[in-house]
Amino acid sequence: MSYSAPNDSGSLYPDAPAAMRVTNLSFSYGTRLVLEGVTMPITQKHVTAIIGPSGCGKSTFIKSLNRIGELETQVQVKGKVEFFGQDIYSPKVNINRLRRQIGMVFQKPNPFTMSIYDNVAYGVRVSGSLPKRALDEVVESALVGAALWDEVKDYLSKSALGLSGGQQQRLCIARALAIKPKVLLMDEPCSALDPIATRKIEELIHSLRSELTIAIVTHNMQQAARISDYTAFFSTDESQIGQMVEFGTTTQIFKEAIDTRTQDYVEGRFG
Repeated sequence: MSYSAPNDSGSLYPDAPAAMRVTNLSFSYGTRLVLEGVTMPITQKHVTAIIGPSGCGKSTFIKSLNRIGELETQVQVKGKVEFFGQDIYSPKVNINRLRRQIGMVFQKPNPFTMSIYDNVAYGVRVSGSLPKRALDEVVESALVGAALWDEVKDYLSKSALGLSGGQQQRLCIARALAIKPKVLLMDEPCSALDPIATRKIEELIHSLRSELTIAIVTHNMQQAARISDYTAFFSTDESQIGQMVEFGTTTQIFKEAIDTRTQDYVEGRFG
């Protein structure tokens, strides 16, 4: 594993501390070890891309950052994942509160079978009650933040299922933004979208980076190079267990990678 961080904040830059810090993380589904020994920061108010070939544990890793993997099956975790200094796997952690602070957008858009308005308002209503006017403001702000307001403002009472795929994905981002998370996790959010919708999502990520910490899994090397500040390359060892091979600034990973496996992958020689 290649990793370099010249200061105690867990970041490559002194003025950009880590929102999350992963230390020697190993993750198993049941008895099957999927990830082993991952150590890296998720740098505050920057975009971190997670890249690597299929089966290397990228999606498992990003799900481990807000404990959503536990919804799929029994898991075992070793090591530590800290969110602003708090170990998220501590028994004292309120998981629902954690997932409100660390939002998630999945590979395929998953709008609820309700109106556009109710989709965005859902998490806010679950968290507590707001007066109608305040809730309207939250919904509008989230849709503006997701670059969707102008397209749907006259159709808020319509079913979200009537939106295009790209619009549905931005709606899911708006739903995540409405509860004001500190970190937004994205698991290949553009893989099911056409190039135009993908460009809109990338532009949205650029606009959100000044407000949010973003970690994104992507299989698209060009996308990782375009949108991220930092990149982590994952691969598998001889036992097909996922590991983080190298972490650094995106420029370093794509132009000056230390590990030959990273060089081969970003240059398209395997994967």
